[in-house]
Amino acid sequence: MHVLFVHQNYPAQFGHIARHLAQSHGFRCTFVSQRPEGESDGVRRIRYHPKGGATARNHYCSRTFENAVHHTHAVYEACKAHPEIRPDLVVGHSGFGSTLFLRELYDCPIINYFEYFYRAHGSDLDFRPEMPPGEMDVLRSYCRNATLLLDLENCDAGYSPTRWQWGRLPRAYADKVRVIFDGVDTSVWRRIPDAPRRVGDAPLPRDKRIVTYVSRGFESMRGFDIFMKVAKRIYERYPDVLFVVVGSDRVAYGGDLKHVPEGSFREHVLAQDDYDPSKFLFAGNLAPHDLAALLSAGDLHIYLTVPFVLSWSLFDALACGCVVVASDTGPVTELIAHGENGLLGGFFDVEALAELSLRVLRDPASHRHLGEAGMRTIRERYALEKCLPRMLDLYRSVAGRR
Repeated sequence: MHVLFVHQNYPAQFGHIARHLAQSHGFRCTFVSQRPEGESDGVRRIRYHPKGGATARNHYCSRTFENAVHHTHAVYEACKAHPEIRPDLVVGHSGFGSTLFLRELYDCPIINYFEYFYRAHGSDLDFRPEMPPGEMDVLRSYCRNATLLLDLENCDAGYSPTRWQWGRLPRAYADKVRVIFDGVDTSVWRRIPDAPRRVGDAPLPRDKRIVTYVSRGFESMRGFDIFMKVAKRIYERYPDVLFVVVGSDRVAYGGDLKHVPEGSFREHVLAQDDYDPSKFLFAGNLAPHDLAALLSAGDLHIYLTVPFVLSWSLFDALACGCVVVASDTGPVTELIAHGENGLLGGFFDVEALAELSLRVLRDPASHRHLGEAGMRTIRERYALEKCLPRMLDLYRSVAGRR
């Protein structure tokens, strides 16, 4: 069986699936992305090059779709240039519309991965009242789903990683889309006994509790400003603590920079209060094995998000046995039950989040059961070995329809 994966990045959501199918099931796997061509772990990589995209002349609300069409056409041209590629199944990430034109090249089923369906109200867009969206951002949200709707109509089947994300899709397509998580590689994301207390070459003090916070970007969508407020309340009452912050000083999602005068959201947040820099270690991005060691060595992990795509970092933290304090928002409550495998507080309730955190830091041993339960949650429901058979079943059942 030959599966053609389509995503602008590699490996993204499909790399580990492709490797598993190629190495363990004898599948032939081809991956089309914007990354360099080559072959690794039995997966052939083909590169596509968009030749254009949206400009200032395009209507603000249609630019996402304009970019999607350029990606779609580039994928089509890249595949057309390789007539030897004759897949039995196409699997692609919806949002860039990149599988849409492949109907004209291949007489085979298409599966799309549906990560997030935008809503104008009751969503990430208007969750933070102190940072209201502009009128054009609200209007644009109605247009941002254009490619997803085309893919929902065009695909033979689809899947979403969580029930919360699946629940945002239009009801008319609910029966067409399954809920299957990507899968956590527990050979990497696991608790490391006696993990070294260090970040790179920097040793972590043995006389301090370690609190971790991980985010692709330091931004309002992932509550970076709330985290900093919580951290200050914690160290004012419990001085023997160090916060290790992993990620980049950038905004990956949302329009934070429209609301702040500074060059980054992190700069804006730090300028709002008198934070003690000695309490924080900004570690940048870490390789997976280094991050797993850090999470294993920590005493507490804080995770915050508005109603949006649930971060892989939360799954990774639970897999590493972290005791987690997280925001009581829809995506999180699907994974964490308060008092069972973590602790939940209101996203905006700085005092409650700080108090929950202090409870853990003052007596880590009595909260260790939460970390153990978190690891069980991942092993039993979200580990690769649990998710991949369901994914393989989807692929085979859809491929067998033609």
